[in-house]
Amino acid sequence: MAEASKLIDERIAELGDWRGELMGRLRAIINQADPSLSEEWKWGTAVWTSKGNIVAMGAFKDGVNLNFFKGASLPDPQKLFNAGLDAKGSRAIDFAKGSRVNEKALRDLVRAAAAENAGKR
Repeated sequence: MAEASKLIDERIAELGDWRGELMGRLRAIINQADPSLSEEWKWGTAVWTSKGNIVAMGAFKDGVNLNFFKGASLPDPQKLFNAGLDAKGSRAIDFAKGSRVNEKALRDLVRAAAAENAGKR
């Protein structure tokens, strides 16, 4: 786990722009939402797990993406999901430069995803 956290730190640092800053902020929100989640490094990206994959975070040329592996099963009253809406199981949130982050709604979504994996929803 410590190795994964180090790789995530390195990825954030190597970006050196607004995407790195945003990834650091999103990482903090995810970790605050459920401190029991494990940070892992899979497929060359940051992934948080608990009884399976919860959410992955990646940086791309024009933005940062959070992919919720079971997003289609999660309540999204604040309409955070804006990508992958046609996928059978997953849903994603794409952030462009200057995108607003609804921290409370994102924490709620992470908690719901962890509960879904634990069979508590």
